[in-house]
Order: sequence, then C-alpha cells, then structure tokens
Amino acid sequence: MEKIVWQNDVFNGVTIAKLFDGPNSKEIRINLEKGAQMKEHKAPGAIMVQVLSGKIDFSVGENSVILDALDMVTLEPNVIHALTALENSIVRLSLSKNDDVSRVFRVLKS
Repeated sequence: MEKIVWQNDVFNGVTIAKLFDGPNSKEIRINLEKGAQMKEHKAPGAIMVQVLSGKIDFSVGENSVILDALDMVTLEPNVIHALTALENSIVRLSLSKNDDVSRVFRVLKS
C-alpha cells in the first residue's frame, strides 16, 4: 500500500509532479496559479483530468467547460486541449501507461 498525497499549497505558475507510476497508469499532480495556462497540446493516449481543488477552464477547440473541484473530463488520444486556471487549482492528470511523463513537462516549455 502506498499513500499518495495530492494536497500541495505551492502555486507558482504551473508546476507538475509525478505522484504514481503503476502497472496500468501514471498519476500526475498539476498545480496551476490563478491565471496560469497550459497552452494547446495533445496526448498520445486517453487521459482523465480531474480538478481536486480550485476551478479551471478546459478547452477543446472552440468548446470550453468550467471544471470545479471534483469535476472530471476524459479525452481520447490525440485531442488538442488547453487549460486556464480561474483560481489556484490542483489538478489530477491520469495518463495511460504508454504515455511518457516527460511529454507533460515539455508542454510547459512550449
């Protein structure tokens, strides 16, 4: 058994931490300071994005949805999407085992 702590009160732009790398999935914590963005990008596998605290604007093309705490969206592979923090937010990103965590870090550099 492994306890995973999602709570983190550091909000400085966008910060990412890999919290779990299991046999079937990878779990990433993304902290977004109010106003911070993750520009358009895509994942090679299906993903799940869940807001644990705060509020974000999650967009796919011309469509966007406001996600509050505990709301979640799922995306099929290769869907271009973007995030903007409307409040300081903690987001859980679940990746497929075949995805590379370093890809998520590269999104911040683009």
